[in-house]
Amino acid sequence: MKKKIMIVDDEPDHLFTIKQILEFGNEYEVITAKDATECFELLEKNLIPDLILLDIMMPKTSGWDVFTKLKEESMWKNIRVVFLSAMSDDYSKGFGSMTADGYIEKPYEPDELRKKVAQILSKK
Repeated sequence: MKKKIMIVDDEPDHLFTIKQILEFGNEYEVITAKDATECFELLEKNLIPDLILLDIMMPKTSGWDVFTKLKEESMWKNIRVVFLSAMSDDYSKGFGSMTADGYIEKPYEPDELRKKVAQILSKK
């Protein structure tokens, strides 16, 4: 059974590129959401992924706020989350790595993205 990954990013080009990278090899089922609202709509329809790749800088609702809401809801708190962001300051990287399951800085190498996703999904 394929692992399910949700990508939440307000940039259509990023959604498309990441989806293509992760679907290469046919290992994962990839779901995309353009913002927090769409992310929660999909979750409420019981499309629960094994991993969420979450952009931090989004209009209206930031990735930090999405992460907080995920962890407050009992049915979603165990979903693994990796922040995917262009924010390269030490605070963002450190906070993202400490609170979530990982932090991947944009731009990223496709092989590194696949490797990090596989590593996180292999953890129990």
